[in-house]
Amino acid sequence: MKYNLIIVDDHKMFLDGLLSILNSKNEYNILLTAKNGTHIVKYLEINPNEKIDLIITDITMPEMDGITLNKIIKEKNNNIKTLVVSMHNDPDMIDNLIAHDVDGYVPKNAEKEEFLNAIKTIIGGDKYFSREIKDIYTENKFSKKRKEQINLTQREIDVITLIAQEYTTQEIAEELFLSKHTIESYRKNLIAKLNVRNLAGLTKYALKMKYIKS
Repeated sequence: MKYNLIIVDDHKMFLDGLLSILNSKNEYNILLTAKNGTHIVKYLEINPNEKIDLIITDITMPEMDGITLNKIIKEKNNNIKTLVVSMHNDPDMIDNLIAHDVDGYVPKNAEKEEFLNAIKTIIGGDKYFSREIKDIYTENKFSKKRKEQINLTQREIDVITLIAQEYTTQEIAEELFLSKHTIESYRKNLIAKLNVRNLAGLTKYALKMKYIKS
């Protein structure tokens, strides 16, 4: 049985490499290659009854990226499997793709055997994510959960914001009409609560939470 594949990537060298790997396998038929997602969306609209088993796509491409393409494919026909092959390992990108039912994700520097294994697994009806991608996804979930569990009071936010703006203990005390001793207590508690090591850690947290603009 032959499986129909589409490949979307704007890097010719990578595209040629992938074609050469897949053309050596009798079970795969390359229906189409394209440089961006727009071409694929048009192709799907023109050929609604075409049997497409898998679309392999990069993330960063002109006109339409792989994240948008994956979302549109899944909305049009959830039976079409999607595999992302990309150098990007941004946690939010991975989150978005998984939320929109991507079937697999492998880095571009994966070995040939892993590509073929990912394709075979996905066509067989299972998901395939490389270890690196799984680790990033899991760590991001834990990190978000930890953040959700940390609730700062308004007073703690006031203190950490002023620390991040390089106010001294005395200046923070004057600004908030509190004693120096109270500010020092807040600082120690914040370091413990946020599990950071020092004032630089508090500043990083304040920036991340957008209490101050970088």
